[in-house]
Amino acid sequence: MKLHADRAEGVNVIHACEPGSVSVNGVAYTHSILIPPTGPVQPWEPAVLADLTEAHFGPLVAARPEVIVFGSGTTLRFPPPAVLRELMGARIGVESMDTAAACRTFNILVGEGRQAWAALLIGH
Repeated sequence: MKLHADRAEGVNVIHACEPGSVSVNGVAYTHSILIPPTGPVQPWEPAVLADLTEAHFGPLVAARPEVIVFGSGTTLRFPPPAVLRELMGARIGVESMDTAAACRTFNILVGEGRQAWAALLIGH
């Protein structure tokens, strides 16, 4: 009996989330990243929540996902509303959670075929 969910070929999967590191498709990242449902993982400039600006979400507005799963680091923190203004205007949902929860949620959403992106601050 198969006990794991089927995944479409090419869908990004987060395999591990540890303090200071997230593994996507077997590659460990120690810096903040953007993860689309398919395609390459992208480095993301903000290292901590205080660095986050509206411009950091520009690539996500252009991608037009259904939802962005924002991982705020080791603890749950919310981006300032002004940073999310353009996303709200584009009717793109943002769910904020700690990075470990964001990793689990991203895997579930893309496993369901949803157009979700993960925006992860790693280790902060």
